[in-house]
Amino acid sequence: MTERFVVVGAGTMGLGIAYVAAGSGHAVELVEVDRERGDAAVRQLAELWARAVRRGRLDAEQADANQARITLRAGLAEVAPAPDVIVEAVPERTDLKRAVLAEAETLRPALLGSNTSSIPIADLAAGLTRPERFCGLHFFNPVWAMALLEVVVGPATAMETTDAAVTLAGRLGKDPVVVRDMPGFATSRLGVTLGLEAIRMVADGVASPADIDKAMVLGYRHPIGPLELTDLVGLDVRLDIARTLQAAYGDRFAPPPLLVELVAAGRLGKKSGHGFYRWTDGMRSDGSEPVATTGGVPGGAGAPEAAR
Repeated sequence: MTERFVVVGAGTMGLGIAYVAAGSGHAVELVEVDRERGDAAVRQLAELWARAVRRGRLDAEQADANQARITLRAGLAEVAPAPDVIVEAVPERTDLKRAVLAEAETLRPALLGSNTSSIPIADLAAGLTRPERFCGLHFFNPVWAMALLEVVVGPATAMETTDAAVTLAGRLGKDPVVVRDMPGFATSRLGVTLGLEAIRMVADGVASPADIDKAMVLGYRHPIGPLELTDLVGLDVRLDIARTLQAAYGDRFAPPPLLVELVAAGRLGKKSGHGFYRWTDGMRSDGSEPVATTGGVPGGAGAPEAAR
C-alpha cells in the first residue's frame, strides 16, 4: 500500500520535499493555504520532472507517475486522518510553526516532523499532546540534489520515532545524521556562521560576492560558495535563523547590517530574482551583483545601477 506523505507549505523547501517524496513512491498531499502559490508549486513540480526527462534522468512515464502522486490541498482540514508522515515546512517563525503542528497532530500521523533549520524542537513540541512522535526533519536546498537529512531528536522524542525518521530518510534516498536538540542543530549553526562572515566581508569591501564564493569553492572545495547558498536558501530565511541563534548564543550570531538592509529592500535571493546575484528563470547570472549601501539602504543614492 502506498504511504501517505503530507507536506505543509509549498514554498521552496516544501516543494522540494514533495518532489522527493513523490519520486520515492509516496502519495503526496501538498498543503498550501495560498491558492496561487499552491498552483505555482504544482506547475514548478511539473517543470522539474519535465527537465529531468529532458536530461535523461527519468523517462516520461516515470515523470507522469510522479506528478500524478501530487494532490494539492487548501488546508489541513482537507487531509484525511492518520497519514503516515506529516512534515511542516512553513516559514521559520515559532508561533506559526506551533499552530500548524498543533493542527497537524489532530490528524494522528504516525510520524510528525518539522523542517525547521534552527528553532529548538522542544519549543515547537511545547503545545503537542504526543511530543514523543515528533522530531526535526531538516532537509537541505535543493532537496532533490542534497543527500543529507538532519534528524533532530527533542527531549521528548521516542526512540521509535527516531528510528522511523532514519528509516524514512533511506526511503527518500537521503543519508541521515541524528543530532541533539540545540538551537541551530549542527548544520545551521556551522553554515550560518560561514554565511554571516561572508556577508560581513562583502560589507567590508574585501572582495566581490563572486570572488568570495570562488575562493571557498576552489580553496576549500565547497560545492557552492556561502553567498550563492544564501541566495538559494533565501536572505530572509538566513536573517530569521541568525536572529534565532543570536537569541540563543549571543551577538556572535548578530545579523550583519547589510543582510538586514538587503532583506528590507526585497533582495531575497533566487526567489525574488535578486540577492547577491541576479536570477532569471531559476538560473544564476555569471557575475555577482554590486552591493552598495548609502544611508542604510542598498542601492541608495550613489550606488551602482545594477545594485538598485
